[in-house]
Amino acid sequence: MSLNTAHANGGVLLHSGECIILFCDNVNMEFHGQEQAEFIGKKHGRLYLTTHRMIFNAKDQTEKMQSFSFPFVTLSEVGFEQPIFGANYIGGKCRAQPNGNWIGECKFKLRFKSGGGVEFAQALLRAAAMAQRNGPASDAPPPYTPPLSDWYPAQPSAYQPSPTGYYGWMPPTNVFPDVPPGNTVYMTDSPPPYPGIQPGYGYASGPPHQGAGAATGQPGAPGWANPNYNSQSMSHAGAYPSYSYGQPPYSGYSPNPPPYSAYPQSGYTQPGPYNQQPGPYNPYSRQY
Repeated sequence: MSLNTAHANGGVLLHSGECIILFCDNVNMEFHGQEQAEFIGKKHGRLYLTTHRMIFNAKDQTEKMQSFSFPFVTLSEVGFEQPIFGANYIGGKCRAQPNGNWIGECKFKLRFKSGGGVEFAQALLRAAAMAQRNGPASDAPPPYTPPLSDWYPAQPSAYQPSPTGYYGWMPPTNVFPDVPPGNTVYMTDSPPPYPGIQPGYGYASGPPHQGAGAATGQPGAPGWANPNYNSQSMSHAGAYPSYSYGQPPYSGYSPNPPPYSAYPQSGYTQPGPYNQQPGPYNPYSRQY
């Protein structure tokens, strides 16, 4: 996960080829296990579920945490909690991406002030499971890399729901019918460095959304990484491996993997010798 890297000009900043699946305009978020100033206190804002990650954007322009990016590969122990006392919430654990403006791990809680927490949790788990099938055997998150181009307004196809769904899965747009205003969604030409629900190991598949004729913003937007955040080494044993934009597909995977069904089939048989990769890692303790 990365801190203050997914916002631009008062809106959300997407990778090339990344699409918004669900949008919620009224959520509260809090973190536990981090003493860094940006994580202290409750935050109110907007939540986006995309083809590659979950993104929180604060509504208060004075909030120290303006945005927080949750790539699926950095999440674990995600579930919908229904405490006897207190409001229901989505809870989970997240790990920092190297160069992501914070280090270590933390726990998060998401509360939906207008309802829909169960449906959002189910959608998050489904999208994350689909992305895992397209990712490498290692679950270590790649480092955050600042955009290599200016940002520009995204085309409507980047934030309007797909009428046919995604690989056999229809997200609950009946519960979350709203879409973000078009003047609040921005994009760069840099592809995602981590896996999404589309085959391709996280790199954008198909032609990118072009902003031809649109006004560009500042290079890298306000989400460029601040090297002073990560002056300390990772506290974990062993550093995360380093990936960068444009690198070849991860070792051991075919450049053109076969499409996966969003629904597991019973009686599944392990493929023959042509496919030697291990089964997908699944850190999620609770699924719906």
